[in-house]
Amino acid sequence: MENLVQFQERNNQQLDHWLDTLPHQNQSLIQAMRYGLLLGGKRARPYLVYITGQMLGCDVSDLDTPASAIECIHAYSLIHDDLPAMDDDELRRGHQTCHIKFDEATAVLTGDALQTLAFTILSEGTLSAEGETKRIEMIKALASASGANGMCLGQALDLEAENQQVSLEQLEEIHRNKTGALISCAIKLGAFAAGEKGVAVLPQLDSFSRAIGLAFQVQDDILDIISDTETLGKPQGSDCKLNKSTYPLLLGLDGAQNKAQALLEEALKALESIPYNTESLEQFARYVVERKN
Repeated sequence: MENLVQFQERNNQQLDHWLDTLPHQNQSLIQAMRYGLLLGGKRARPYLVYITGQMLGCDVSDLDTPASAIECIHAYSLIHDDLPAMDDDELRRGHQTCHIKFDEATAVLTGDALQTLAFTILSEGTLSAEGETKRIEMIKALASASGANGMCLGQALDLEAENQQVSLEQLEEIHRNKTGALISCAIKLGAFAAGEKGVAVLPQLDSFSRAIGLAFQVQDDILDIISDTETLGKPQGSDCKLNKSTYPLLLGLDGAQNKAQALLEEALKALESIPYNTESLEQFARYVVERKN
């Protein structure tokens, strides 16, 4: 993934631009939004927007809007996920979490503001002529993936599952929503940016994204056991601390690693019938199960 850093930098520049459009730059809310949004991170979701759209012939400038919007949603979700009422974490991306750096009330408002900024960006930002015909579909997709049909549902199910033994089927439902929904949405946004050309391959892309979305969480669970806090940039063993069910807990470490590999093969299989150059998506799928943080 040679161009990952390039797209990370581009996404950061775009996000910085949108933050600069906000009033009251010296207010703690804006400072916290900037802190939570620009404090490192893999930028996996924006990257998926970019490489999906480019595969379908989009110019990179026509993908900045959906890439920026989805990263705002992801950043808001992390800020809220770290709150004392949720996972109660003090470290994120190697730095203090937002509620530790600022305070809990500011962190709540920061997440709220980043969520609304995402939809400001997606409703007002530049799209290609083809993407413009799918702007409403983009907004609907991001709203659905973020809320009670996706990420928020997954977080609620995750909280309910603490201190309980859940089945593999239940665990997959949690993570298809909590983690997978936004990853699937990133690919969908990249496809919509190409207009009808993208819509035509949505079934294959949906199959691909469901597999890598789940694989992403399986690998997260594996890393929570075998990695360390410095490498992860967040507390190692945090799932164990909260008595959460994980794939290694249910399947064993070897079983979880086999699960990740099976999901990788499923993802790669889904790409075979797409009549475009899928090399970047293939590389991303392999990265998901080979990454160290």
